[in-house]
Amino acid sequence: MGVYHICISTGDSLYAGSNNQVLLWLVGQHGEASLGALLRPCRNKEEEFTVNVSQYLGSLLFVKLQKRHFLKDDAWFCNWITVKGPGDQEREYRFPCYRWVTGSNILRLPEGTGCTVTEDPQGLFKEHREEELKERRSLYRFADFDINLPRNAVTTWNDLDDFNCFYKSGYSKLAERVRDSWKEDAFFGYQFLNGANPILLRRSNCLPDRLEFPPGMEELQAQLLKELQAGTLFEADYSILDGIKANVILCRQQYLAAPLVMLKLQPDGQLLPLAIQLELPKVGSTPPPIFLPTDPPMVWLLAKCWVRSSDFQLHELQSHLLRGHLMAEVFAVATMRCLPSLHPVFKLVAPHLQYTMEINVRARNGLISECGIFDRIVSTGGGGHLQLIKKAGALLTYSSFCPPDDLAERGLLDVKSSFYAQDSLKLWEITYRYVEGTLSLYYKTDADVRDDYELQNWCREITEIGLRGAQDRGFPTSLQSRAQTCHFVTMCIFTCTGQHASVHLGQLDWCFWIPNTPCTMRLPPPTTKDATLETLMATLPNPDQANLQVNFTWHLGRRQAVMVPLGQHREEYFSTPEAKAVLKKFREELAVLDKEIEMRNKSLDIPYEYLRPSLVENSVAI
Repeated sequence: MGVYHICISTGDSLYAGSNNQVLLWLVGQHGEASLGALLRPCRNKEEEFTVNVSQYLGSLLFVKLQKRHFLKDDAWFCNWITVKGPGDQEREYRFPCYRWVTGSNILRLPEGTGCTVTEDPQGLFKEHREEELKERRSLYRFADFDINLPRNAVTTWNDLDDFNCFYKSGYSKLAERVRDSWKEDAFFGYQFLNGANPILLRRSNCLPDRLEFPPGMEELQAQLLKELQAGTLFEADYSILDGIKANVILCRQQYLAAPLVMLKLQPDGQLLPLAIQLELPKVGSTPPPIFLPTDPPMVWLLAKCWVRSSDFQLHELQSHLLRGHLMAEVFAVATMRCLPSLHPVFKLVAPHLQYTMEINVRARNGLISECGIFDRIVSTGGGGHLQLIKKAGALLTYSSFCPPDDLAERGLLDVKSSFYAQDSLKLWEITYRYVEGTLSLYYKTDADVRDDYELQNWCREITEIGLRGAQDRGFPTSLQSRAQTCHFVTMCIFTCTGQHASVHLGQLDWCFWIPNTPCTMRLPPPTTKDATLETLMATLPNPDQANLQVNFTWHLGRRQAVMVPLGQHREEYFSTPEAKAVLKKFREELAVLDKEIEMRNKSLDIPYEYLRPSLVENSVAI
């Protein structure tokens, strides 16, 4: 009994502090005292308290602490706790921690003197030692790496909340929303419309051939046909992943799926999943299972995780790297090879090609190279990623790079809840007017276009050389009119700006919470409907992979301290007042669109900002 003096030290790393309440107990040889909630710890600070304890505790053995939250759980890095007891002012008990405190479990910190089992004849610490080791053994196991090498450690986890140990709040409000809402079907569907990869979804015009219905699925088939007739059936098909070789990471096989997702567009604009097929049917084999929202919750969640992992592969390799970075590099190389600096098209596109080749060299050396990030943590790594890029490259179509054509082909022009569709169409139209206004100063007739052999060489270089003969997929090998030229140049600029932004800016929001976009899957796709939490945790990335994915996502998706917004480049390639006036009008129209998006977003539950002109980078520079 008496007065105790307590000091609590919080670490100095960026997010070491916490807004959560911390409760404390003192545990001695003769009793335990609850001190209640003492603090909300501040970063890089030592906080002192004096408390009056009514009972006699004797020599202190433990400090117990618990972090309690009401609205948001954020981690706290505790360095240590010291306690000075009554009548023993010379002795200071020190309880080292030096770890992140997460969740709301009670953590016991033993006094820091240390002792072996033989030095604890009374068994005062026996229970604590056994419980601590039991927990550690569940987290750390040996795994066979190489027969001639010492066995390496494998860290495991048991619950989805364990992913919080790599998650840091504050980077993105939407990322926090993803963490809290990722299991919801409406949130799952929303990502096809406005997430990091909005270019896969399309309205169904028939039931996909690959969708074979196992016995007992007549009701589902009837429902899909009903939605098809109503024009409210949509699909996201990942068939391109079929046959891609899955990675082997540290001698352990990883796995890929090629899902098909069927979705229904609700009258309120929500897009809800109706069915998921994870693999294509094989000739002569039983049709693969079709997973439904009515399946056991863990079974349905595992199926959605497989879709999200497949989406991660296509997003990073097809939508982002291939259709953004590598396409922009084709334009950059062709421009440098075919258009002199005084050419109006050179002047028009040059600001939108800055730093692209440099950033792509970094991507090749650090991401998709041998032993790069993809080889280390991604299920398409180890060669499968290059196989996928080659396969996807052969399927690139000209119309898919032009929003008016692409959105019409995919049946999204009238989907009001697709803010990607609305904003990309408006941004394309503004960019087209800018291109048309500039080129009209130099090309007065269609004949002027046809006679410009530098322009023709540039177009041909892009299609025949850069894209390896893409004329059979709609890319032109020559430009025959002013309108065709404006469309082609707009396609180049939009690809380097708006299209790249639409798949780049959302990475930190949608990929930071690992279960929403798993970089790899460690068990094969399920063929039955008996999955458990243990199955899910054994399938999702392990802690090492998750840690690398968080770092990878942070470096790719973080907002840059210095960026050039669309149209705001300082370089003045054109010197004439007329051309400058066209650029001025372009900037004014972008500002109007920016304001419109800002006002619209105020009324949205989830603001869509990836095509807001003030956030769109002027070139593929990151």
